[in-house]
Amino acid sequence: AAMAPGKKITARIKRTLPVRGPQAPTLSELMRWYCLNTNTHGCRRIVVSRGRLRRFIWILLTLSAVGLILWQCAELLINYYSASVSVTVQFQKLPFPAVTICNINPYKYSAMKDYLSELDKETKKALETFYGFSEGKSKVRRSVDEWNSTASDFFKQIPLLHFEDFSRTATDLRSGRKRKIEGSVFHKDSSIVNSGDSSDIIGFQLCDANNSSECALYTFSSGVNAIQEWYKLHYMNIMAQIPLETKEKLSYSADDLLLTCFFDGLSCDKRHFTRFHHPLHGNCYTFNSGESGTVLSTSTAGSEYGLQVVLYIDEADYNPFLVTSTGAKIIVHDQNEYPFIEDIGTEIETAAATSIGMHFTRSCKLSKPYSDCTETGADIPVENLYNKSYSLQICLHSCFQKAMVDSCGCAQYAQPLPAGAEYCNYKKNPNWMYCYYKLHEKFVKEQLGCQQICKDACSFKEWALTTSIAQWPSAVSEDWMLRVLSWDKGQKINKKLNKTDLANLMVFYKDLNERFISENPANTLVTLLSNFGGQLGLWMSCSVVCVIEIVEVFFIDSLSIVMRRQWQKAKKWWNNRKRDRSGNPAQASDPESQGHDNPACIDEDLPTFNTALRLPLPQGSPLPRTPPPNYSTLRLEAAFTEQLPDTLEVGQH
Repeated sequence: AAMAPGKKITARIKRTLPVRGPQAPTLSELMRWYCLNTNTHGCRRIVVSRGRLRRFIWILLTLSAVGLILWQCAELLINYYSASVSVTVQFQKLPFPAVTICNINPYKYSAMKDYLSELDKETKKALETFYGFSEGKSKVRRSVDEWNSTASDFFKQIPLLHFEDFSRTATDLRSGRKRKIEGSVFHKDSSIVNSGDSSDIIGFQLCDANNSSECALYTFSSGVNAIQEWYKLHYMNIMAQIPLETKEKLSYSADDLLLTCFFDGLSCDKRHFTRFHHPLHGNCYTFNSGESGTVLSTSTAGSEYGLQVVLYIDEADYNPFLVTSTGAKIIVHDQNEYPFIEDIGTEIETAAATSIGMHFTRSCKLSKPYSDCTETGADIPVENLYNKSYSLQICLHSCFQKAMVDSCGCAQYAQPLPAGAEYCNYKKNPNWMYCYYKLHEKFVKEQLGCQQICKDACSFKEWALTTSIAQWPSAVSEDWMLRVLSWDKGQKINKKLNKTDLANLMVFYKDLNERFISENPANTLVTLLSNFGGQLGLWMSCSVVCVIEIVEVFFIDSLSIVMRRQWQKAKKWWNNRKRDRSGNPAQASDPESQGHDNPACIDEDLPTFNTALRLPLPQGSPLPRTPPPNYSTLRLEAAFTEQLPDTLEVGQH
C-alpha cells in the first residue's frame, strides 16, 4: 500500500534531522548534550566556556568536586557500620551469681597413695639424684636395680633428664646414666624454640612411638617447673584410667569442705550447693547453681548480706608434688556458664578472711556487620562439649579436644569427652604424650585454626571482683573459735583444727547498681541518605533527580549507544559476507535514503515550517533563492471586450 504524503514527509524528517539527547549516535554527542542540559553547573560550564584556560579550570574544578564527593561518600559508608557505646546504670534487686568453690588439692593424698605410689617413687628418686633430696637412709640406700624393678615401663620411656655444658648429652635422673639426645629443644618457660641451647637445665624427651627418630625435648630453666610438668604428665595418664565414681570418692565431700555457711543473713548448708567433678580440681561445689529452678537474689548490698562460708582445707593431706600452694579456688559466674576455674579462678588463702566485692555488668554487642561476634554460637562449626551457654573459652577448649581426638585418637584428660571417644592413657595410646605436646604447641601458635574459628559472644554477664584480705582468726579469738569449730565438726574431723587448715570467704555485692553496656548503630539509613544528599548538594549542586539522570546517561544510554554501534558493525559485516557469497556488486546507496533514523521523533504530527526548512537539499540542486518577478503579469488587459457607449462619448468630448 502506498504511504500517505504526510507520513512520507514525517519519515523523511526522522531520517534526516540531526539527532540529539539520549539517542545520539556517538558518546561524544551524548556527553555534549548532557553537559548542556544537566542541572550540575560545572559540567555545563565546561561546554559553554570560551577559551582553553577557562575550560581547563572548569574541568579541574569539576573533577575535584567529583573526587571529594567519592571520598566523603566512602567515609560515610565505612562509618555506617560503626557502633556507639551507651552505658546505663540501674538500681534494682540483683540476682546473686553462682559461686563455685574447689580445694586447690583435687584429691586426698592419703586416698591416692595406692594409685600414685610408683610415680611418687620415681619423683623422689629424681630429686635425690639431682638435688640430694632424702627422706631417710633406708630410702637413699636403695639400689638402682631395685628402683628399676618396681618402676613402670612408662617411667623408663619418659625419664627426667639433666643437661650440662651446652651439649646433647643428658643424664637420666632415674638411673644416673648418660645418654645422647636427638631432636628439637623446646624451652617451656619462655615458649621459644631453640636448637641445642641448653645449660644446666632439666627436662624430658618425648618421641613418636611409630618413629623413634621423631623426638621433641622439653626443657625448663627451673627444676621445680620441670618436675611438676613431668609429674602432671604421668598423673593425668593415671587418673584417666580411674572410673569417675571412684574419683568422686577420692575427692572431698561437701561435709569435708564446708564448715559454716550464711547467705543474706540466714544460715545455709550443703543442700544449697551442687557438686560437679572437675578433672583437674576434683569435687567442686557451686552455690546457687540454679539446677533446682530457683535463682537466689539479694536486695541489700554489703558483706553481711552476701555469701559467707568457712572452708576446711586439710593441708596435711595435700599431694606434695602436684600442688605447691594451699587454699581454695573460687569463681563467680552465671548459672548458664561453665566455671573455668583452672583459667580464671581466684585463689583463697588459709588463715585469712577474704572479702570479694562484686560489681555486676551486662554487655550486649551488635553482631555482623558491626562486629565479629556470635549470638548463640550456632554459626560456629565447633561442637559444644560442655552443655552450657556458648563462650569463647568453651569454643577454644572444644576445638582443641576435637583436634586431639582426630590427631591422636583419644581425648585429653582435662576436658570433656566427645561422643564415642575415651581419655588417653599409656596402655591404649602409647603415643598420646608426644602427640598432645606437638598439638598443644600448634594451638598456642594459633596454627590449629581454633582462634580463627571461635568468636566472642555478643551478650555476656560479668562480675568485676575486688578482693581484700585480713588475718583470720585474730590472736585473741583463735583459741575459742577453733575449739567451737572442732566441736561442731567433731563427728567428721577426728583431730584438732589448725587455723592454717581454715579459710574464711565472703562474696557480696558492693552496690546494687546494674551496669548495662550496649552498642547501638551510629548511623541509620535515613542519616546515610541525608549525608549523601548534603555532599552532593555542597560539591555539585546535585539532587536525587540529578543522580538518576547520571545513572541514565552514563550507564543506560552510554551502554545503549555502544551496543547499537556494535550491532551495526555486526550487521554490516554479515551483509558484506552475504554479498560476497552471492557475487552481487555493491549497490550505490540512495542519497535521499542516507542518514540515520531518529527514534526520538515518534509522533505522527505533520511537519512544521521550521522542521521543513531543516530538510537537506538533494545532491546537485542549486541553493534556494528569491525567484525573479514574472513581468508578464504586469501587462494590462481589458476587463471588457466592448467599450460602453457612454465612455466613447466622453472620450470624444
